[in-house]
Amino acid sequence: MKIAFYCPNKPLSHPHPSGDLVIAQGILKSLASQGHTCREIVGFRSRWFWNRPTGWWRAIRAVFSAYKACRGFRPEFWLTYHSYYKAPDVMGPWCSRILHIPYAIFQPMYGTRRRKTARTKWGFVLNRRAIRSAHALFVNNLEDLEGVRRVADPFTVIYMPPGIFPEEFQRDEALGMEVRHRLGIPSEMPLVMTACRFRPGVKFQSLAYCFESLGILKDNHERFMLMVVGDGPAHREVQNLAEGRLGERCVFAGAVPRQEMFHYYSAAHVFAFPGIGESLGMVYLEAQACGVPVVALRTAGVPQVVRNGETGFLVEDDGGRAMAMAVKRLLQDSALRNRMGAQGVEYVNRERNLNQNYRDLSRKLEAIRLRFLQNA
Repeated sequence: MKIAFYCPNKPLSHPHPSGDLVIAQGILKSLASQGHTCREIVGFRSRWFWNRPTGWWRAIRAVFSAYKACRGFRPEFWLTYHSYYKAPDVMGPWCSRILHIPYAIFQPMYGTRRRKTARTKWGFVLNRRAIRSAHALFVNNLEDLEGVRRVADPFTVIYMPPGIFPEEFQRDEALGMEVRHRLGIPSEMPLVMTACRFRPGVKFQSLAYCFESLGILKDNHERFMLMVVGDGPAHREVQNLAEGRLGERCVFAGAVPRQEMFHYYSAAHVFAFPGIGESLGMVYLEAQACGVPVVALRTAGVPQVVRNGETGFLVEDDGGRAMAMAVKRLLQDSALRNRMGAQGVEYVNRERNLNQNYRDLSRKLEAIRLRFLQNA
């Protein structure tokens, strides 16, 4: 089946790595491996376009560009990844109707409070139109289900659990030791890892919380080092904060290509990241797939990807002490750490495996198209 693919929030060519890009690329890769021909049909980023002087003109041009590309490609299905009030899908509803093909959105989000302010109202209206136009809505976050069901036909809403491709994240002790050697971390040193893009907002807040929490262990003379993986516009602020609280206990690995992240997970004993405001957090699944127990806050979407007490610890937000004690427990108890690590690998392979999830996605897309043709 030929599938026109569109990412309103971040086109596949976007230069900054993110969970959105990882999920979108994973969908494309999996559908292609199952025999579908998928093409990103247009690269228009709709994020806040209506608030810019030339935004509407650019959007109209992009719609015509998408239609022209479809005339050559002749798709049998339109699939959009991630439509919400900041970046609504303005392509799918129009193009799919003109082309007479079924239309689905993977990861729609909807909240009525966005209609109340001038800045967000147009995004709210356009996103609502997209959701109501879709023949299927694949939701991968339980927190979004209720909102989407409020505005869409419940029979079009399909829950598809978040996940990763586990074969891309398998522990390799030799590669982990290479990372330690390169960064000057002694082979026997208990090592905590954290990772994210260094940007203002919730990511910076999570890093600050992590440093403060591990600073409690440092103050108690606990033996460990922290390896920070990532980079971004707030690099200087993050580095100053870490050095001020942790000093030589902290080492920065820099930005790492996603295909090499398993080297770094393989070097670590514990993965610690609070996850303030995290919708889901693919890093937690990656760490667990590599046999690394997770410590995070019991907040937002994190409980959907970490089994508390089985594959890691989810703790209350008390300023950092509970997180510090959970990390300490894992560092000091190798049997517990190994058991949770093994359970994490099993959990990801069994319940958060995109090879299984996207085979199901492929079957559902084919069934939707068949019903569409029968009802045409």
